[in-house]
Amino acid sequence: MTNRLEQAALLLALRDSGRPWGEVTNAVEASGSALSTLERLLTPDQPTLDHATGDHSDQLDSVVHEIKEWSEEGIRLVTVLDEDYPAQLMMVHQRPPFLTYRGFLDPADQTGVAVVGSRNASARGLHITREIATTLTQQGITVFSGLAAGVDTAAHRAVVDAGGRTVSVVGTGLRTSYPAVNSDLQQEIARTGAVLSQFWPDAGPAKHHFPMRNAVMSGCSVATVVVEAGEHSGTRIQARLALEHGRHVFLLPEVVAGTTWGRDMAERPNTTVLKDPDHLLRVLDELSAEIPDLINF
Repeated sequence: MTNRLEQAALLLALRDSGRPWGEVTNAVEASGSALSTLERLLTPDQPTLDHATGDHSDQLDSVVHEIKEWSEEGIRLVTVLDEDYPAQLMMVHQRPPFLTYRGFLDPADQTGVAVVGSRNASARGLHITREIATTLTQQGITVFSGLAAGVDTAAHRAVVDAGGRTVSVVGTGLRTSYPAVNSDLQQEIARTGAVLSQFWPDAGPAKHHFPMRNAVMSGCSVATVVVEAGEHSGTRIQARLALEHGRHVFLLPEVVAGTTWGRDMAERPNTTVLKDPDHLLRVLDELSAEIPDLINF
């Protein structure tokens, strides 16, 4: 793992440089060190005449202390410089410069499958979600979802009840539970799996966070299953991103029949209209055989 001073330098650059996070990430990855690029990143593109090279040791010490405080309350940190940063996520353009998490990371997650859908799912949709999540669990496959109401909650709960591993990718910081009703479930997931966030621990829910969360969830998994979704559902964002990431997308027939984007997506390569959970396993097996470099590192 990268040492804590390197992690602190990255966080300091993200917070104080005023530069887009993507620019900071690219610079740090190119050099292989946040410490070696910190001064350049903290220097304005057009420095004023009175700008002077600073000693950032006090600021770094402060961030190191903050990271230690996170750790003491069970919030772990992993950055793009760390070996245990999720390998699948490292492959996508939208990879965040850091993740915080409760629970533990597992290399087996790189073969995980995301199960997502409507917050206002029907009884049938929730039943199908539980079947899919339980089937994946029985095969030892990690199930990713977003801890939202509806399909996400049903997927997580089915895995926890079946004794499997599920990873929640949330749109808030880890000191927040959203929706609040899922606070207990979030704690259960952290005990047996992981809760991941790309946001500062105190961040609350914001509309723009959730598409960012969808990109991370897609990037972490080898495929996304869309159980139920409306015409303007945020779930369609994850399905689109998954295809952009070269991941497979599974659509339930109801999504194809009920949405314009579902019908269009069903005609695209790398998309399967799902018949039942066994069909999902068969296609996953075929994908594993066809693209071993993606699923087996």
